Amino acid sequence: MESSTPQTSAGADTCRYHQPEEVFSEDLEVLRSALIRESCERKRAECLATMQADVVQLALDLLVREPDIEGFFGALTKTMVEEGDSRVCAVWLLNEEQERCEPWMAFVGDQLITRANDCDKGTFPRDVLARHIFAHTPGWTRTIEYEGDDARLPEEVRACNKRSAVDMLIVSPLLIGGRTLGWLTASSQQSAENEGRWWRVVLIEAIARQAALALHHSRLIELIRVEERRKAILEERNRLARDIHDNLAQGFAAILMQLQAVRRNAAGLVPDVAASLETVIDVARTHLTEARRSVGTLRPNVGSGEDIATALKRLADMRQRTDGVPIDVVIDELPRFGDGVEREIIAIAQEALTNAVRHSRARRITIRASTAQSVGLRLSVADDGRGIARDRSTSGFGMTSMQERAERIGASLTIVTAPRNGTEVVLAWEPSSLPTQVHVAS
Repeated sequence: MESSTPQTSAGADTCRYHQPEEVFSEDLEVLRSALIRESCERKRAECLATMQADVVQLALDLLVREPDIEGFFGALTKTMVEEGDSRVCAVWLLNEEQERCEPWMAFVGDQLITRANDCDKGTFPRDVLARHIFAHTPGWTRTIEYEGDDARLPEEVRACNKRSAVDMLIVSPLLIGGRTLGWLTASSQQSAENEGRWWRVVLIEAIARQAALALHHSRLIELIRVEERRKAILEERNRLARDIHDNLAQGFAAILMQLQAVRRNAAGLVPDVAASLETVIDVARTHLTEARRSVGTLRPNVGSGEDIATALKRLADMRQRTDGVPIDVVIDELPRFGDGVEREIIAIAQEALTNAVRHSRARRITIRASTAQSVGLRLSVADDGRGIARDRSTSGFGMTSMQERAERIGASLTIVTAPRNGTEVVLAWEPSSLPTQVHVAS
C-alpha cells in the first residue's frame, strides 16, 4: 500500500491526539477500552518522537565519524540492517540529467556492496527495480510500501523476493527542498501485522530525510570545491599571461626594435652579416609572436587565427634559416580543428622540431601532416639523427610537455626511436579520446 500523505504520513497520524468520545461514556467497559487505546496512542507518539530524535543524533554522529559521503551512506545502510530489522538497505540515485535511477550501494547481510566491489551482480534484478522506482511517479514524493509479491512490482523482482523470503519492501524518496535526489529502500523477511509495521515506515522516512540533507550538503561542498579550483586555475593562468606579456613579450619587442634600428643605421653591411641580421630580426619577431600566442592561450577565448599548415611552414622555415638543417614539409589540405586543439598541436610540433635540431644531430628533418579518417590529424616529425637513449625516452621537460599537451586534447603521442636510426614523433588526434602513449623501438 502507499502512504496516504507525503513523507511523514505515519508519523503525522500518530502525533495527533484526538480525545475519544468514549471517555464520556458511563459504560465502564467502553471507558476502559477507550483509555487503553489512548494510552497506546500516547506510547506510539512518544516512540515516534524518540525514534526521530535518535535518527537525527545517528546522522550527526555518522557525519562526524564518516565525513566522506560514501562512508556516511555505507554506515547508514549498515545501521538500518543491523538495528532496523531489515535484510537489505539500498541507496538509489538519480543521474545528473535526471533521466534514470541508478543503484549506488546496498548493505546485504553483513556486506556493503558498491559499484567497486559488486561481486553479487546478476543475483538481484537491480536494474529492473531501478527502472520501476524511476517510472513509479507517486514514489517521487512519498513513501511506497510493497508486499513481497506486490502486483505493482516487476515479475523479476517478485520472483527474487519469493526466493529470498522478502515479505515487505519500503521505498522512500530522498527529498530536499521539493527536489528528489534518489531513493532509500529497505526490505524485510519478517512478517508484520498492519498495526505493527507503522514504525518501519516512520524509521525509513526519518532516515531518508537525514540522508537527503547529507547528500545535498556533500554535493554543495563539491560544487564549491570545483568552483574554487576553477578560480584558482584561472587566476594562475592570468598571472602567467601577465608575466609573459610584461616580461618576455615586452623584452622581445624591445630587442626587435633595437635590431630594426641597427638595420636602418647600418648601411653597406657585408652580405653575410646583413643576412644574419635579417635572420635575427625574424627570430625576434617570431618569438614575440609566440609570446603573444602564449598569452592568448592562457587567457580564455583568445585565438591566434593561424591555421596548422601555415604555422608548420613558418616553424620549419625559421628553424631552417637559424640552424641550417634542411627541413622538408609535406602537408595535405587540413580542416580546422578549433583554436584550443590547434594551439596544442602546433606546440607539440615546435617542441619535436626543437628536439630534432638541438639533440639529434640530424642531417635532415621531415614534417608530415595529413588528415585521419577525414576528421582527425596525423602529424609526424622525423629525423635521421642519433636517436634517443632508452633510459632517456621519457625524460626531460620537453618530452613531458609534449605528453601533457597530447593528453589535454585526447591525442595519441608515439615516439619511435633507436640509437643511430633517428627519431620519429607521431601525433594522432581524432575527436574521440585516445590514450597518450610512448613507444621506444629496439
